[in-house]
Amino acid sequence: QVQLVESGGGLVQAGGSLRLSCIVSGTIFSLNPMGWYRQVPGKQRELVATVSIGQNVPYYAEDVKGRFTASRDNPKNTAYLDMRNLKPEDTGVYYCYNFERPYTWGQGTQVTVSS
Repeated sequence: QVQLVESGGGLVQAGGSLRLSCIVSGTIFSLNPMGWYRQVPGKQRELVATVSIGQNVPYYAEDVKGRFTASRDNPKNTAYLDMRNLKPEDTGVYYCYNFERPYTWGQGTQVTVSS
């Protein structure tokens, strides 16, 4: 059974930084491309960044380019999302997602950026 567990969310002031982590179990993590999504109330979950494998170029949403960095540590089965220069509009629940079968979501971690 594939499981994804996020952590690292919290309350931060605008301009601050956070690092989100997603620990993955039950699959060969190094073979799985991953994604980070954000959801705010009343809106669909949107893709923020991808965590590629190999030399594939990662994707970043336009509004996070240059501020967010997605990475992975395969020996630790962990994906990361480093977020800096946070803005109030970055507020939301962040989810990691496994792009390989079985497609799996984590439980989410809340990020709140105050102005």
